[in-house]
Amino acid sequence: MVKVIAVHLPQFHEIPENNEWWGKGFTEWTNTKKCKPIFKGHHQPKEPVDDNYYNLLDKNTLKWQVELAKKYGIYGFCFYHYYFTGKTLLEKPLEIYLANKDIDFPFCFSWANHTWTRTWHESKDILIEQTYGDYKDWQDHFYYLLPFFKDERYIRIENKPTIIFNQPPAFDKANEMIDCWTDLAKQNGLEGIYFIETLSIYQTESVLKKSNALMESEPSYTYHFLPYWYRIFRKTVGFAFPSSKPRLNLYSSFWKVILNRKPIQTDKMVYPGAFVNWDNAARRPVNASIFLFFTSEKFKKHIKKQIIRCKKVYNSEFLFLNAWNEWAEGNYLEPDKKYGYKLLEAIKEALVEAENESV
Repeated sequence: MVKVIAVHLPQFHEIPENNEWWGKGFTEWTNTKKCKPIFKGHHQPKEPVDDNYYNLLDKNTLKWQVELAKKYGIYGFCFYHYYFTGKTLLEKPLEIYLANKDIDFPFCFSWANHTWTRTWHESKDILIEQTYGDYKDWQDHFYYLLPFFKDERYIRIENKPTIIFNQPPAFDKANEMIDCWTDLAKQNGLEGIYFIETLSIYQTESVLKKSNALMESEPSYTYHFLPYWYRIFRKTVGFAFPSSKPRLNLYSSFWKVILNRKPIQTDKMVYPGAFVNWDNAARRPVNASIFLFFTSEKFKKHIKKQIIRCKKVYNSEFLFLNAWNEWAEGNYLEPDKKYGYKLLEAIKEALVEAENESV
């Protein structure tokens, strides 16, 4: 069966930096709770079932997430990892995860190697800058990650712990760092590190000579492949709402582009991606990207096809699903008040049906 790895956001707990930048008590729930509908029928705010506004510093919350993911067929989590030349952010849930072996679930990291700004994209108001450092800094970063890499739950490909680069083009010495980490891995009893580049709105092809593979991050990557009519639709329809100017997308039409696209031609492995839904109005009150006409039934239909394509088209055992708990982006599998457990049921049913049809 295809192994679905769900992207996991750890920003559901307070940290001093977010309290300073955004106000005391800030977590991912802060913006999620206060979001308002932009137009009639706009499903906002997104609310977890039973008002489960959890705190990821609670080990029992991590256990609950893992048991839920297991029950509905998810293979593992891909946690976002934030590291800024010697400084970690949002690291505590991952350290709790590491320290508690009874949280028995495969995991890996995606290094979100971008600068944090006042707004989520393209702002000059820098909160913390990503500078990458030099050889010594790369060593420090590696040794911070080494206990995770050596953990028996950490996801390996070709017997190497895997790590995803979120934005490779931003790091001009990434190949040198890969060499550094490869040497250090072998010195510490590992066979190496399996490096995956992220294909996204920032990148359409491999930019790293030393990487092992590529991963399609959805829906970001597919914006490069939208037909002309769709681009015009996105640009014009938002003008009906002049105060917020949302960028509206058609859920099934967008998925059709994903499902009709072949992986790029490359000698590297390409791992397919998928997404649940998208509505980041909680993060971006103006120019939010919102998908229209989403239903749990449509999600099941599209994800099932992508699971089948995972084997037949990509020859891949892994499918990276965005996301497990991106609540402020309206992109999550966790149960909410509108759909209950239907999204989790959809992924489980899609996995079983896809497997049966492939036999």
